[in-house]
Amino acid sequence: MNTKTLLIAMLAGALALCPVAAAQAAAPVVAETLLADGTTNTWTQADLVDALGLLNRRYRRDIETEAGRRAWHGRETAQALVKMLPYKVRVSRYSHDFCGIMDDPLPYKEEDVHHGWLNGDIDFATDANYFTILFEDEENSEQYGYQVNIGVITCELSKIAALEGSYEVLIELAE
Repeated sequence: MNTKTLLIAMLAGALALCPVAAAQAAAPVVAETLLADGTTNTWTQADLVDALGLLNRRYRRDIETEAGRRAWHGRETAQALVKMLPYKVRVSRYSHDFCGIMDDPLPYKEEDVHHGWLNGDIDFATDANYFTILFEDEENSEQYGYQVNIGVITCELSKIAALEGSYEVLIELAE
C-alpha cells in the first residue's frame, strides 16, 4: 500500500483562521439573514469578505493573550488533543470529509456538542471517536450530530477536496 501523509499544524490548541483576500465584485447580493425582528439583512460578496477579514483580525488580536487563546481555543477537547501531540490518525476520504477513528476518545463538555459543521471545520465526532476534516456539504450537515469543533482548515478547501484515498495525518504544534 502506498502511504501518503498529511500534516496539520495546531496553533494554541486549534488551527488558525485563513486570511481572506478582498473580492473584486461587490454589487450582487449573495446572502440574506433574517433578524429576530423580522427584517432582512443582505450581504454582498464584499460584505462577507469584510466580515471574515474583521473576524480574522479579531482572532489574530485575541490570541496574543492567554485569555484570548482560551476564549478561542480553550475548549477541553482541543486542549486534550494538544496534550497528545504529536498525534497520528489514519483518515479516508468520504463524500464530504476525511475521517478516521482515534485510538482513544477525547474529553468534551456536552455544551460543546452540536449538529452540523462549517466547511473547513476539523471536528471530533463523539459517537465513534471520529477525527474529521470537513471540506464540503455544510448546507446538509445539520443531520449529523455529535460534533465538537477542534480546529479549522487554513488552506483552500479545494486543495483538500481534490485529494483522494487514505492518509496518515500527523498533527503537530506549529513552531
